[in-house]
Amino acid sequence: MNPSAALYLRLLKRCLVRDIFPDGRYSGNREQPLPFDPSLREEGKDWPTEAVTMVGMKRLDNLENCCRNVIAAGVPGDFVETGVWRGGCSILMRGVLKAFEDPTRCVWLFDSFQGLPKPDSDKFPEDRDDSHWVHAYLGVSEEAVRNNFRNYELLDDNVRFVRGWFRDTLPAAPVQQISVLRLDGDMYESTWLALTCLYPKISSGGFAIIDDYGALPNCRAAVEGFRKENNIDEPVNPVDWTGVYWQKR
Repeated sequence: MNPSAALYLRLLKRCLVRDIFPDGRYSGNREQPLPFDPSLREEGKDWPTEAVTMVGMKRLDNLENCCRNVIAAGVPGDFVETGVWRGGCSILMRGVLKAFEDPTRCVWLFDSFQGLPKPDSDKFPEDRDDSHWVHAYLGVSEEAVRNNFRNYELLDDNVRFVRGWFRDTLPAAPVQQISVLRLDGDMYESTWLALTCLYPKISSGGFAIIDDYGALPNCRAAVEGFRKENNIDEPVNPVDWTGVYWQKR
């Protein structure tokens, strides 16, 4: 990668996590912001007031590396994220395609754009006690995400928004082939549906990235159950305290 592209992507990531222009962070009640803590932001362990991603720099570095890998290796397929919040990771994926002057791939954003669903404990008992649905902070409108793309001059026809609950949108997802699949749905149901509907579309040599594997037991249970059911034995590689990924053979 040429030095200009490398510098652009480094600056893009620092702007997305706001460590270059530090913002505040919310505590559990998200009422009174606390001061910026660079160690928390690096690991993606806080809830930012302004940053357009909460995943931290390590997970952004991993996402960039996966995207660069498939471009360099010629692995076919689009980039897909399920659960986008303010859009930061998807913005980075679009930025990588711009930096590498790749006009052939699209970036797909699947989200309800209104937060997480109430648990369907009849179909997915693993989510019975999940409370993500009560957090309005996690619901970001599609227009707000589009505006974040505009702010980085990365909103174009190669960015595709699919709005709705995963149970409604993923079974009929219009994406045909995937090279990088990033899951950030938090819940068992969201993770299971994304893997069931989209993992078969990942090309050989493509990547599956799971954001919540270490932090949320119901997400981890969905990943491990899916891998076991489908005889997936590629090594699960840690990114940081919660993120993991593997490369599909």
